[in-house]
Amino acid sequence: MNNHEIDYKIHGDDMQFVEVELDPKETVVAEAGALMMMEDGIAMETIFGDGSGSSGGGIMGKLMGAGKRMLTGESLFMTTFTNTVAGKKHVSFASPYPGKIIPMDLSEYNGKIICQKDAFLAAAKGVSVGIEFQRKLGTGFFGGEGFIMQKLEGDGMAFIHAGGTIIEKRLRPGEILRVDTGCLVAMTHNVNYNIEMVKGVKTALFGGEGLFFATLKGPGTVWIQSLPFSRLASRVFAAAPQTPGGGSRDEGSIAGGLFNMLGGK
Repeated sequence: MNNHEIDYKIHGDDMQFVEVELDPKETVVAEAGALMMMEDGIAMETIFGDGSGSSGGGIMGKLMGAGKRMLTGESLFMTTFTNTVAGKKHVSFASPYPGKIIPMDLSEYNGKIICQKDAFLAAAKGVSVGIEFQRKLGTGFFGGEGFIMQKLEGDGMAFIHAGGTIIEKRLRPGEILRVDTGCLVAMTHNVNYNIEMVKGVKTALFGGEGLFFATLKGPGTVWIQSLPFSRLASRVFAAAPQTPGGGSRDEGSIAGGLFNMLGGK
C-alpha cells in the first residue's frame, strides 16, 4: 500500500464530522480550514501542493500541481496532520455546510474517483488531489459546475462531502442517468460524462430548471446530492434583506408595530 492506512469514524447525521485515528507516524491531509479538533501529540504542517508525497517533477511539478488546484477554486496549500507520539491519536474534520461525508476506499474503485471541485475534505497521505478536464467543448462552455472537476487518485481512504441527502447509484452498461449539474457529487472514472441542453424553449425558460443537465452513461457508480451548496446559497441570497441599510422590512415586526403605535417613526 502506498497510502497510509487510517481508521475513521463518522459522527452526526446532517451536520457530520469525521474522526480519523492515526497510529504513530501516520498522516492525514486535508483542505485548509477543514480542521475541527485534534488531540495533543499531532503535528500540524502547511504544505505546498496536494499532499500526495510524490516528488516527481521537483519544484516545477509542485508548482504545476498547485496551479491546477487554483483552477478548481482551492487553496495553493494543504494541511497535514501527523501523529508524532507513541499510541493512537485522533483528529477530526467537519463539513463546511449541512450534508453528508462520504468515505471512499480508492482501492475499491481502481484507484481513481472524479468529484465536484469543492467536494474534497480529507484523505490519507499519499492520495493525489488533481483536476480532471472534460474534453468535450460543450461540457466546458455549458456545464457550469461540470467543466473542471477534481480527481482523487491512490489506494487509500478519502473523504468527500456533499449537501442534503446522498444517494449512490450503480449504472449498468449503457444505462443513462440525467441529473442537474450541481447535484452530481462524484463518479467512477469509467462513467461517460457529458452535458445536454434542455429540449424545448418553454421548459428552459419557465420550468424553473437550468438550461443544461449532466448526462451520465454507465457502467460505473455515481453519487448524487439533493441540495447543492450553490442552490442553498442562491435561496439564502434571495431571502436576504434587500432594503437600504441592510434592515429587513419584516425585522422585529411586532416590536416595530408597537413602536409605531406609540408614536415612533
